[in-house]
Amino acid sequence: MKKKIIGSLIAATTVLGIWYFFLKPGDYQVSFTANTFPGAINQTIKVWGKERFLGKIVSQKDLYTIQQQFQFGDSIVDYHWNIKRLTDSTSRVKIQITDRQNSWKNRLFIPFSKTVLEKRSKKVLLNYTDYLNYHTKRFKVNVVGQDTVPPSFCAYLEVEGIQRDKAFGMMRDFPFLSGYVEEQGMVTYGVPFIEIIEWNQKNDSIRYNFCYPVKKPDSIPKHDEIKFKGFERRVAVKAVYNGNYITSDRAWYKLMDYAKKEGLQITGNPIEVFYDNPATNGNELSWKAEIYMPLLENAK
Repeated sequence: MKKKIIGSLIAATTVLGIWYFFLKPGDYQVSFTANTFPGAINQTIKVWGKERFLGKIVSQKDLYTIQQQFQFGDSIVDYHWNIKRLTDSTSRVKIQITDRQNSWKNRLFIPFSKTVLEKRSKKVLLNYTDYLNYHTKRFKVNVVGQDTVPPSFCAYLEVEGIQRDKAFGMMRDFPFLSGYVEEQGMVTYGVPFIEIIEWNQKNDSIRYNFCYPVKKPDSIPKHDEIKFKGFERRVAVKAVYNGNYITSDRAWYKLMDYAKKEGLQITGNPIEVFYDNPATNGNELSWKAEIYMPLLENAK
């Protein structure tokens, strides 16, 4: 009997050792609760990592799972981020961290001492949470609920880029678009908006129409770059965003969370309507945009 107990203990210890040194995800793990929604966390991870530590995104399975890589000295360190929505305004974030060059050493010593990896990871996490908290104070998203996208007719430019560059694209293109509208003697009819045509959520690339509403003329002029189209009224979920237009896409994720929670089926990409001119108003939190996500009608 004694031999069987000893044998079982040896087998269990062996299995545990194999799991710990070869199968356990990450040399070191940290977690925290953030007072914001998963989309905002996803986007800040990417921008923060590049700005602060020249990190790169290795892969993104979905909105909630990101693999990021940093180089600290001679060490290449992988950060595996897992984000879980808890409530409308809170999320749980778990990070599994692996130092490729020193994985065995870290796993051996972490239970007994403060390793370089552990000390550095805590500092990096503090740096990120400070960055996230600063960011979330600089915008607001208020979900209104179901509404309709009003009908319109517009002159537009088709643009390609990444999410965080769309505000710069609008500032670059607006003088050209508005100048042409004025040159043609058209009557403007509302504020500029963008219609997202394609959105790749894994690499944050987008293709969109930058639109300037006008009264439909009797004769539509032809131009190599500027085109015209009409929009019908559409049922959508709507949010009001306040903040720098660079990060207005935060409302996209908030609306996706809302639609999922309410059992609503989103059938189109975001539409953003902009009410303020950043060049004449320095108070970013007063900048307003209305964000729509088209829905399947009678989906609920």
